[in-house]
Amino acid sequence: MRVTLLVNGREQTWEVAPGELLIDTLRGRGYYGVKRGCDTGDCGACAVNVDGRTVNACVTFTGTAAGREVLTIEGLASPEDLHPIQEAFIECGAVQCGFCTPGMILVAKIFLEENPDPAEADVRKALGGVLCRCTGYRKPVEAVLAAGKRMREGSNGAPGNRGG
Repeated sequence: MRVTLLVNGREQTWEVAPGELLIDTLRGRGYYGVKRGCDTGDCGACAVNVDGRTVNACVTFTGTAAGREVLTIEGLASPEDLHPIQEAFIECGAVQCGFCTPGMILVAKIFLEENPDPAEADVRKALGGVLCRCTGYRKPVEAVLAAGKRMREGSNGAPGNRGG
């Protein structure tokens, strides 16, 4: 079947098998930031944003994303102009092995857009859907809080970087 998606701001039309999962479609086309973890939607490593909502690509059929806007970590920013959440993850030491990091960052993006000045407990709850075996969650929580502050201020401190 033929599906058209807006992936990271670019319209893409692909032939996919009926029942093909979004994770397979994306990874098969070079979006390797979408990680395969549990294949049951429990770990969050495959998190992407579809029309401004976080979904687990390992349990989402590609056909259900047809006509929608899909954001992967590759589309969040460029290496030269990181998103404030990415900057905060780096500065706070929240990036360990990197397996869960794309999912955490994409979850944090939606969360901070809906709740720009969160309490720590709210951040912990928001990140609870993305399992991490390396960080213990303290550093990612600190990173999301720092990113929220930067985004509220409209900058991450780097010239030219956007706040959200």
